[in-house]
Amino acid sequence: MKSGLMENPLIRKKYSRHQIMFSKSNDKSMTANTMTKPTRPVNSAPSIIGSDVTIKGNITTVGEIQLDGAVEGDVRSSSLTIGEHGSVQGVVTAEEVVVKGQIKGQIKGRNIRLEKTAKVNGDLFHETLSVEAGAFIEGSLTHKNNAMQDSAPTLKTAETKPTDIKQPGQKTA
Repeated sequence: MKSGLMENPLIRKKYSRHQIMFSKSNDKSMTANTMTKPTRPVNSAPSIIGSDVTIKGNITTVGEIQLDGAVEGDVRSSSLTIGEHGSVQGVVTAEEVVVKGQIKGQIKGRNIRLEKTAKVNGDLFHETLSVEAGAFIEGSLTHKNNAMQDSAPTLKTAETKPTDIKQPGQKTA
């Protein structure tokens, strides 16, 4: 006769997810990619960063951010609204970006909207861009079909070897 907590159907149902995540099963149908892929919660409220808050570091979320404070670091989200008193010093990456405050750094977004109080010092990489009269932009504007991917190409420098340098009067091989 079996006895114990796991025999109770209510307990077994409660711990079934735990057993799936930490069991030593050979079932390959649930890979690490499907378990760790972030999904935006349905009907979730935006994360609000108040005007009295200063964050030194990067912020990453799959949800929405309303930023009225200051961030010294990169911000990555699905939707970001920077309020009139909000500021970011770093790279902003989001599907939807609305700027009413200040950004010093790159903006990478599918849809970027700069309102009349916006002040941007940095490059913008966008699919669609809307700029209200009065908005300040100092930087380049680049239209890209996939603006949220890395936009800065890496330059490879060629190494110069002493054998590559030709002396005056030297014949080539």
